[in-house]
Parts: sequence; C-alpha cells; structure tokens
Amino acid sequence: MSARSRDLPRRSCLSVPGSSEKMMAKAATLPADMTFLDLEDACAPLEKPGARPKIVEAVKNNDWGDRVLCVRVNAWDTEWTFRDVIEVVGNAGERLDEVMLPKVQMASEVVALDLLLDQVEKEAGLPAGHVGIEAQIETARGLINVEEICAASPRLEAIIFGPADFAASLEMPVLTGGVQIPEYPGDHFHYVFSKILMAGRANGLQVIDGPFLKIREPDAFRDYCQRTRILGYDGKWALHPDQVAILNEVFSPTQEQFDRACAILDAYRQATEEDRKGAVMFGDEMIDEASRKMAVKFVARGEQAGLRRSEPADA
Repeated sequence: MSARSRDLPRRSCLSVPGSSEKMMAKAATLPADMTFLDLEDACAPLEKPGARPKIVEAVKNNDWGDRVLCVRVNAWDTEWTFRDVIEVVGNAGERLDEVMLPKVQMASEVVALDLLLDQVEKEAGLPAGHVGIEAQIETARGLINVEEICAASPRLEAIIFGPADFAASLEMPVLTGGVQIPEYPGDHFHYVFSKILMAGRANGLQVIDGPFLKIREPDAFRDYCQRTRILGYDGKWALHPDQVAILNEVFSPTQEQFDRACAILDAYRQATEEDRKGAVMFGDEMIDEASRKMAVKFVARGEQAGLRRSEPADA
C-alpha cells in the first residue's frame, strides 16, 4: 500500500469524471480528503480510452495537495481493466496513491490487481507496493465474500459500499441508490453497513460509504451521512462540490467532543500512572481502559481534521 496515504483521512471522497479535464482541474481546488478520477461509471464507454491520458496529465500537472489521490478503473468483467491499470499507473508517476476496483465479488479479483500492479510498478520504476487498492462491495456475492476480500492483499487501504449497484443486485424495488426508503420501517442497508464495517475493521482498513444521488437535497444528505458516521465509518462519497463541506463536518468530531476526549485521556492517565487505579470517576461517568480507547480514536480523528484543544475558560 502507499505508505503516504494509508492512514490519511477520507471523510470526503470526491468522484470526478476522468474524461473531463475541466472538472479534474476544479477538483484539485476543493477541500476533499480524497479524490478519485473515474474511468468507470462517470465515463461513457467511447470516452474511456481517451480519458486515460487525461487522467495521467491531471495527476502530474494539477496541485493535489496532501489529499489521497486515486483512479477508479473498470471492473474485471469488462475489456478495459488491464489497460486502465497499465496506461494510468504506468505513466502517472508517484503522486497517484491508489487504484479503486469496482464490483469486487471475490478475493481473487483483488489478488489479480495486486499481481498486475507488481508488474506495472516494476516497469514504471515505482517503489514496490507503492500503489494501494480500494475495493468496492456492490453485489450480493461481494457481500457474502467481504471478509475474504478485505484480507486479500496488503495493498488494501479501504473498503467501500456501492449502494446503487447493490440495490440492483438484490432486486430492491427502488430507482435511486443510496437514499432512505420511506416505506421501509428502518434502515434497509443497516445489515450491509455493519457487515462491511466489521470486515474492514478486522483487517485494519478504512471503511467508506458510497454516493447519495440526490445532490440537490443537502439536508437529506446530511441526515443520511449520520447513519454510517454513528456506526463508525470513516467517510462517504461526494458527487458534487457542495457535498464536500458537509462530509468534512459530519465525519469530524465537534470541538466539544474533542475537548472531552482529551480530558478523559488526562484523567485516565492520572488515575493509572499516579493514583494506580484502573478505573476512576470522570464527572458522573466511570472511565476505564475501554474509555481510553474510545477517546484515543476521537482525538486522532480530531487532529486529522485540524482541531486543537480549547484553552481553559480562565486562561
């Protein structure tokens, strides 16, 4: 995997058509944590070959800052995949962090991409293992095999849920993917979200929710983001620039949460190192080692989001 990008935040993952030089240039100026230049669904079939050199030029010439930079290739059941990898990864240079593989159904598909990347990296003079992989779960078979998929390669950095293709795979009676279904008394994807999350976390991966297709409904988008944020997902896709700011906010701790997590760590450190206690009261709450683990995650996410601890009120 890319040593640079593996642990970088992915609160907002912006999708950009690889066939549009204008949109790729615009994307480089937006504050997304991760940007992927798309050769799959965002490119018409006749545009895919011509989009490859455009992506190479965009990777090389645009200023992408410190974000995670990725290209989504086509799935292995198409005629484009191997050339996507050879032409883009082989020519884009070291700034390209990852390849995203859609519609993964079996671990062997990830292994095949890993082996191809081995050869392309060697031919291009890239460091061995430099390019990471993000895998998308978009079918019933992919979900059944998600544990094996998440363990298939050390290059894997993230696992992603693709709601629209998944709904089609299950023959759900919906025409819009990634949105709430009012007629269903609950969250129709809750099991799917949880299964992917557990498989990803068990293998040390970041876990990302896919797109919300109603891009002109920011309130509904914000509400839907909360579903996976509360479960523990790291971020979600943005299909429009306006969704980026919402994602960066929703998937970051608040200042209040960040300050409280820091205070919990201070209190627990004093309890264990100075008072020699394994548990201690923190306000009206008992905290212990499990509390420390939760607080550490909040602090890490807050620091990634640029938060700093507030000064005391009397400072």
